[in-house]
Amino acid sequence: MNKFVKIFFNRGSSLAYAIITAVFTVVPEGAFSSFKVYADWSDVMSGMVNRLIVGAFIFFLVNILYCVYRGKRRKVSVRGHNFSVKIEYGDIFNITGGKKVIAFDECFTVKIGDRPEDVKENSVCGQYLRRSPMLNIQELIDAAKIKPTESKSAFNGKTRYGLGTLVPNGEFLLMAFTKLDENGRGYLTYEDYLGCLEKLWEQIDIYHGTDDVYITILGSKITRFDMELTQQQLLDIMISSYRLSPKKMQSQYTLHIICKKCEGFSLNNIFGAD
Repeated sequence: MNKFVKIFFNRGSSLAYAIITAVFTVVPEGAFSSFKVYADWSDVMSGMVNRLIVGAFIFFLVNILYCVYRGKRRKVSVRGHNFSVKIEYGDIFNITGGKKVIAFDECFTVKIGDRPEDVKENSVCGQYLRRSPMLNIQELIDAAKIKPTESKSAFNGKTRYGLGTLVPNGEFLLMAFTKLDENGRGYLTYEDYLGCLEKLWEQIDIYHGTDDVYITILGSKITRFDMELTQQQLLDIMISSYRLSPKKMQSQYTLHIICKKCEGFSLNNIFGAD
């Protein structure tokens, strides 16, 4: 039953129905009855059969083209009252213009390496640090007058900052994203994740200025959660959180979520996307 619904009541089928209706409305009745599959058929019978043939042809052609389009597209949009989110494949470092959010841990660790507490080189944060060898994160924190939390990190009692806190650095917004456990590994609970996103939207509202904002799917790589969450689920959570946030950017500005192709993930499975 579900397969039947997907075939005959998807967006491609809706488009096909609209085209079929337009064709049947515009094309004269005589055009359908002029060709007879069997010579002894009446005009009425020939017209009905030809309409079915034309309708079926349009239905399957439109659905095939729609499937090709869905497979090739690289971006979709989710729009609502006073907000717009664009989800697109790409590399955040190849984007010109706008503000780019880069996720760090709660202590804004800048050392790249293979130890548990080090930033991994192939992560978004690691790539950013490679591109910013002269980065002085403490100087940026002090310049932005950002205060640490009263509690210390579980990792060596280091100074930590509230999850979702942004530190501006030119076109980049550096974010405290994951907590650190006693071994220096990044982790989050589901509640931490929601709280971080809520704080993030508030911070973006403060710092984005007159720019769109670009962000990757947070937590989709090596972050440890207290429950299993796929990249698709994390993206849905981010969109839902932004949709419900009272601190969205004004409607003329867009939140862009940059993602990578991977198994089990598809732009076509995003709820509410056009």
